[in-house]
Amino acid sequence: MTPRTCPSASPAELPRDPDEELAVLAQALSHPARVRILRFLLEQHECFAGAIVDHLPLAQSTVSQHLKVLRQAGLIRGEVDGLHICYCADVERLARAGELLSGLGSLEPQPGADSRQEAVSHGG
Repeated sequence: MTPRTCPSASPAELPRDPDEELAVLAQALSHPARVRILRFLLEQHECFAGAIVDHLPLAQSTVSQHLKVLRQAGLIRGEVDGLHICYCADVERLARAGELLSGLGSLEPQPGADSRQEAVSHGG
């Protein structure tokens, strides 16, 4: 199969609220197999139209389910290429996930949050 570029991003129906968007992305990234699939696609540096299942220790049905979740979250894109679907990671969506996550770290603590955190960490 000849190397191909990633298909252009199609507008996905994603939440407009940043908290909801982060929750959708976090849920899609919450399974190690989906993270492995994303890493694999990022390592390809091009659209991958082969059988992803041949490169992962997972059953075809399992890979298909994980690909569906990643597609729905907008983290991967796919385009029909003959008998295969040509997949690639959407680096812009991954960057957006990073922005949303780093935004959590820049939030100011709420008044009284230190005492609540201390109570949680000490079991009280």
